[in-house]
Amino acid sequence: MKAATNLALLLVLAAPPGAAARAESSRTAAREILEQVLVKVNGDIITKTELEQRQIAELRRRMNQQVDADALKTDEQLKKALTEITPQILVDTIDELLMVQMGKDKGYQLKDEQFREWLEKMRKDQNLEDEAKFQMALKQESMTIADLRKNVERQFMIGQVQREEVGAKLQITEEEARQYYLAHKSEFAEPATVTLREILLEVPTATKGGQAGVNVAQDDETAQKAAAVRARVVGGEDFAKVAAEVSASPSKANGGLVGPINQSELSAQLQQLLLKMKPGDITEPLRTARGFQILKLESTKPTTTPAFDSVRDVVADRVHEVRQQTEVRKFLARVRSEAIIEWKNDELKKAYEKALAAPEATGGI
Repeated sequence: MKAATNLALLLVLAAPPGAAARAESSRTAAREILEQVLVKVNGDIITKTELEQRQIAELRRRMNQQVDADALKTDEQLKKALTEITPQILVDTIDELLMVQMGKDKGYQLKDEQFREWLEKMRKDQNLEDEAKFQMALKQESMTIADLRKNVERQFMIGQVQREEVGAKLQITEEEARQYYLAHKSEFAEPATVTLREILLEVPTATKGGQAGVNVAQDDETAQKAAAVRARVVGGEDFAKVAAEVSASPSKANGGLVGPINQSELSAQLQQLLLKMKPGDITEPLRTARGFQILKLESTKPTTTPAFDSVRDVVADRVHEVRQQTEVRKFLARVRSEAIIEWKNDELKKAYEKALAAPEATGGI
């Protein structure tokens, strides 16, 4: 079970719709009095508060910034974004609740050991191993460890339902995998790479009036040194040894070796320069932000497409993923059709139905 990549997102976005799911009727009735119910799904409720939590969480994710609930009422940009995201949020929320209901019916449970493993990995990944720091993160989200476990268990049940009801039933034939490979060869291609050696001679910087700059005389002096160093390696001295002796780059520890590097990651100017070179060629000193750089082309490797047999398992996994997405959509459509969904807000019902009617509606699960 994977650890969440973002604790706040798990705590807010995964806050369970119908937190009193399958609760006793007295508890549900009490909650309906305290909160505005937007929809009932097989008797479980989704409230206005829960919808707003998801809306804010999604806006925060999209805008990569904090979003204040009050701002949703006044900020025109936020109001427009809210109109765009709400239909899909409604579909996601109902689909997830249906998954949880099915998971409970089938008796799926998150074991203590599974939760401990997940929690340990999450805390390590997010640098929350310090207990005080972890407790502060929970406090900032107004959550307890029990709340966190409920949310993780909910995600666990959703994943388990998908695996058992969809994934486990998919059978990928070798012919199907082969046809996918032939139609998507570029997805499995290994990019062209280059391996270089470098020597960097830094130009000292001078500070004047609080601004860092380069002394022209020192720049000229370093250029002359670079020309002399190039003459040494062109004249037959071992490039790696000279790099270890004079280079200011960390790569000097490896004789100036850099790479293999994907050619696409290089600047357009350098790519053009390398196209004119063959292995063993050495560039003129190139002016960079730090100084003067001399490059030697060690080797090149063109773009290659591995044979099907060597990537058979990777292709099968890719086909399985694509097929599962399609089958999950069909599965959710069937589950929705069998559910009793009672809307308390006509506008939200229209938004929900509009999202479902959209081409390739997925439910986001």
